[in-house]
Amino acid sequence: MIVVGGEALVDLVPDPGVGGVEAALHPHWGGGPFNTAIALGRLQAPVRFLSRMSQDPYGEAMLQRLYESGVDTGLVQRGPEQTSLAVVSLTPEGSARYGFYFGGTADRLVADPGPLPSDTAAVALGTCSLALEPGASVYERILLREAAAGRLACVDPNIRPALIPDAQAYRTRFRGWLPSLGLLKVSDEDAVWLAGEDPDSAARAWRRAGVGAVVVTRGATGMAAYTSAGVVDVPAVPTKVVDTIGAGDTAYAALLARLGVHGALSRDGLAGLDTEAWRDVLRYAATAAAITCSRAGADPPTAAELALELES
Repeated sequence: MIVVGGEALVDLVPDPGVGGVEAALHPHWGGGPFNTAIALGRLQAPVRFLSRMSQDPYGEAMLQRLYESGVDTGLVQRGPEQTSLAVVSLTPEGSARYGFYFGGTADRLVADPGPLPSDTAAVALGTCSLALEPGASVYERILLREAAAGRLACVDPNIRPALIPDAQAYRTRFRGWLPSLGLLKVSDEDAVWLAGEDPDSAARAWRRAGVGAVVVTRGATGMAAYTSAGVVDVPAVPTKVVDTIGAGDTAYAALLARLGVHGALSRDGLAGLDTEAWRDVLRYAATAAAITCSRAGADPPTAAELALELES
């Protein structure tokens, strides 16, 4: 079982191809961890979501989406606070930019559930939940405790600079996680922001600091894994981009799902993968992300859709 922890929110997404503030905004369920949990469920990986979700209509609808996607909600907490919002703007190329509204919302008030259930193999955290207090300290405590208990600890920081009031404090905190991390997934932009150097140098330094494997996504130029077997690269999968919302979250989920297929949801399992196995994992993740980019909003593929695309 993979436990995914973090925020669930509503992305307000403009009509594709309509510029300016006059574009109509449409609600899409989102939040990096929520998207990751949904993607894992659709890929038929055993997944449980840990968060605090609102009792408002948005929260009810997102909880229903989790049910429909096969996500276990036994660790979901509920509260009367409102659901967080993200207002999305799109570049002509389909890249997404976000403005967030998090004040006093439900996911900030998540409580530590204590040690995770015994069937937990991996815990996967990321995005705003690791940056915004008071929830950030709760998730950090869960991450470090579960890593110490032998679970595979995974992070996709998915940096949103505008939400981080003290960049240096966050970077210091991030460095403190590195010895506990089995898998670190970052975009090339995240790597530069976090390390102040090029993604290749950053990934190699993080490996030396104790991370089991580092995966760097590079948008249209593909992704690379820095592992005990060496550096493995795969190209991006060509697609017609509608927008990039949820693409990184889908890639994160697909990495975890495919590592599970390889029996590698552990530090020893990661260390035992050879270059061909890593190439298979990365190709699976790149193809899943490409499918998400071809759709509006965060709409990850099912296992059947992904299998069909991989066979074509």
